[in-house]
Amino acid sequence: MLFGAIDYLNLLPFQIFLKKYIKNSGLHLGIRKHRDVPSSVNSAFHKGKVNAAFISSITSKNCKCTDFGIIGKGKVYSVLLVAGEQKDDSASQTSNALAKVLHLDGEVLIGDRALKYYLDDGKAIDLSETWFKKTKLPFVFGRLCYNKNEKFIQKMAKSFGGKKIFIPQYLLKEEASRRSINPNDVKWYLKHINYKMDTKAKKSLKIFLTKAKRAKLI
Repeated sequence: MLFGAIDYLNLLPFQIFLKKYIKNSGLHLGIRKHRDVPSSVNSAFHKGKVNAAFISSITSKNCKCTDFGIIGKGKVYSVLLVAGEQKDDSASQTSNALAKVLHLDGEVLIGDRALKYYLDDGKAIDLSETWFKKTKLPFVFGRLCYNKNEKFIQKMAKSFGGKKIFIPQYLLKEEASRRSINPNDVKWYLKHINYKMDTKAKKSLKIFLTKAKRAKLI
C-alpha cells in the first residue's frame, strides 16, 4: 500500500504514530510513502497513485474518508494571507479557495513556510481565524481518505484518534532544524492543530464546500 504523506509539521504527530502503528501491525514491509506538498498528494490520490492520504478538503467530496482530518479551531498560524496582489500558493487547493470564499485578496501562504513567516513577525491574516469569526466553526483543511484497504485505514484512524502522541526530543529538534524553527515553537504550534472531525467540523466542511461550489471553485 502506498500512503500519501504531506511533509508539513501539522502532520508530525500522525507520521510518528503511523510509523509505530505499521511496525506493530506487522505490515511495515508492505507500506511505502509518497511525500510531497498537499496539491501533489491530492493529484496522486485522485489518479490512484497512492491508496490513502490526507487530501485537501475541497477535493474530498465523494471520496471514501475517515472522521479524521487537519482542523483549525480559530488561529492555526500556518494558513495565512499576506496583504498585496492576489496570489495563490501552488502547494495548496483548499486554502486558496478559502481566501476566495472569504472574499479576501492577497498572497496565500500555507504550511511550514507560513508558520516561519509568522514566527519571524510577518504580518498577515490568519484564514482559519477569519473563518471561525464568521461561522463560529472550526475549519477543515484536509481529510484522511482512501481508495482501498478500507478496514485497515478505518482501524488505524480510530487508533490514532484515541492516542496522545509523544514526540521524542531528538525528532522534535531534527524537524525544527529542518525548518529553522525553535523546537519549543513546534510544540506550541501543534497545540493549535486538531484531527478528529466532530459534528461542528463536519457542518463547517459542508458549508465551505457549498460556498466553494457556488463560487465555481469546485
